[in-house]
Amino acid sequence: MKILITGSNGLLGQKLVQQLAGKGDIIATARGENRLPLSDGYRYRSLDITDPEAVNAVITEEKPDAIIHTAAMTNVDQCETDKEECWKLNVHATEYLVKAAEKTGSYFLHVSTDFIFDGKEGPYAEDAEPNPISFYGWSKFAAEKVVQSSSLNWSIARTVLVYGIAHDMSRSNIILWVKGSLEAGKTIKVVNDQWRTPTLAEDLAAGCILMVEKKAQGIYNISGKDLLNPYQMAVMTADYFGLDKNLIQEVDGTQFTQTARRPPKTGFILDKPIKDLGYSPRSFTEGIGILASQLK
Repeated sequence: MKILITGSNGLLGQKLVQQLAGKGDIIATARGENRLPLSDGYRYRSLDITDPEAVNAVITEEKPDAIIHTAAMTNVDQCETDKEECWKLNVHATEYLVKAAEKTGSYFLHVSTDFIFDGKEGPYAEDAEPNPISFYGWSKFAAEKVVQSSSLNWSIARTVLVYGIAHDMSRSNIILWVKGSLEAGKTIKVVNDQWRTPTLAEDLAAGCILMVEKKAQGIYNISGKDLLNPYQMAVMTADYFGLDKNLIQEVDGTQFTQTARRPPKTGFILDKPIKDLGYSPRSFTEGIGILASQLK
C-alpha cells in the first residue's frame, strides 16, 4: 500500500512513520528538512501544504492509495492571534489536499480535535453536535466540513490532548513538564477544572493505521481511555516517578489568563473504534511508563 503522510516532522507524523516504515511505500512529507530519526523504510518529500500547486504536483505524481493528513496549526492561542495563518494551514491546505486526492481517488484520513466541542457535555460520542468556542476549534471544524463534503472515500480521526516524545522537537507535554519541575524542586500550579482523555501519540498513530487498513468510513474517536483533569495527571506523574506531590498546587482555570477559551470538559467515548477497529488504547499510567522508557 502506498501511504502519504502530511506533517511527518510533527509528533503524530513521526510516530506514524515509525509504525509504518517498511510496510509498503511510505511517503513522509513536511515543510523544510526531514527531522525523522529513521533512515530506512520510507521516502521523504519536502512539501508546503499551503502551496496548492506543490500539493497537486506531489499527489498527482505519487498517486497514493491513502493520505493521512496530520499537519495543522495546533497552538490554540496562536490560532486566536494569527487567524489568517491558522485558516491557511488548517482549512485552505485541507482544501488543496482534498482537491488533489479527488483526482487520484486516494482514501483520505483527516486528523481532527476535541476542540470542535464547547465542553459542556463531555465526554463525547462521534455523533455529538460540534460547537467550537475558539478560532482553532472553528478552523478544525471547517476542515472537517471540507473533507465531509468531498467526493472522497474519507474518514476523520478526532483526538484529545496528544502527548509523547518526538525526535528533535522542543515541544514538551504535561508529563515532561511535571517531571522536570518537581525534579528541580519547583512548585507548580495545575488546573483541576478541565477534563480530557489524554492520548498517547503511539496509540493515536496505531488507531489511524487501523482506520487506513480497514478503509474505515466516517468519524472515529481515537483518544486515551482515562477521563482526567491536569491536576490528576500531574499527581499520577509524580507518583510514577516517586516525586514530591506537595509541590503540586491544585487551582482552577481562573488563575490563568489564556488568549483562547478552552472547553471545560471534553474527552471521548470509545465504543465505536473499539468495536469496529479493535482499537486498544493504553491507560495514562501505561503512557507515562512508555515515555519513561523512551527517556532512557
